Amino acid sequence: MHATPVDRRAMLVQTAGIAAACGLGLGNAAQAVEPQTATKAVSKGRIRQSIVHWCFSKYWDLEKTCQIANQLGIPSIELVSPQTWPTLKKYGLTCAIASSHPFDKGMNNPQYQPMCVEKLRAAIDASADFGCPNVITFTGFRENIPDDVGLKNCVKAFKEIVGYAEQKKVTLCLEMLNSRVGEEMKGHPGYQGDHTDYCIEIIKQVGSPRFKLLFDIYHVQIMDGDIISRIRQYHEYIGHYHTAGNPGRRELDQRQEINYPPILEEIVKTGYQGFVGQEFIPTRDPLAGLTEATRLCDV
Repeated sequence: MHATPVDRRAMLVQTAGIAAACGLGLGNAAQAVEPQTATKAVSKGRIRQSIVHWCFSKYWDLEKTCQIANQLGIPSIELVSPQTWPTLKKYGLTCAIASSHPFDKGMNNPQYQPMCVEKLRAAIDASADFGCPNVITFTGFRENIPDDVGLKNCVKAFKEIVGYAEQKKVTLCLEMLNSRVGEEMKGHPGYQGDHTDYCIEIIKQVGSPRFKLLFDIYHVQIMDGDIISRIRQYHEYIGHYHTAGNPGRRELDQRQEINYPPILEEIVKTGYQGFVGQEFIPTRDPLAGLTEATRLCDV
């Protein structure tokens, strides 16, 4: 006997419920039975968490993401356009970090510096008006630029804009990205700022309290490792954090190698007052994965 489509759906829902009760994942099938509401996942609140919307935009529009953020107890949705910030405000949310120029065209290349400065200035203005504390920025891809030359170019260009950030009381956060993984949005081969020490050297030479590092734990794990020691060493230069599981930029679950609770405990110990953005790419029910990650990071 063949099941009708309705029967199949009922069987899928029943199977998903059993799997959830047993702690099992259903992969893509879980997405078809995604819960419509979330439950509060933040109880301690020592870490202010944020949802990086692009990771979940395949599943939820911004309005739905705002509702889920409120239900989970997350106060921010980040890297969304300033044009959408009134929606965040409607739900009592902030934007922990604003977007700016592309990651492949950055301050290491004089050809792109005018564009980067223009976009950074606009993002700084919008952030200052809204109350967004940070703006993301990037070195850019190498494009045959030697690392020492790229570093000097970055320092010179960032010194030209950082004074404006200081004036507006907005922090520019330079993101370190991995250049080893070739899969789209899981790595960025050719990116020049692909090591923590390299980005920190740029930040030190610029020498402004309004220019810091976006410490992406996933990318640092791939390129440098030794995450807790690096947080201890460089915490005064860190303005924002991102999470994801490795390998695969997946959920923060038992199928990846990064042990998040002690890392978050170390971040708390440093006195960090900023945000930690959940930036993993879902491989199963996105709400279940986000709920688990939020609870895991609520140390």
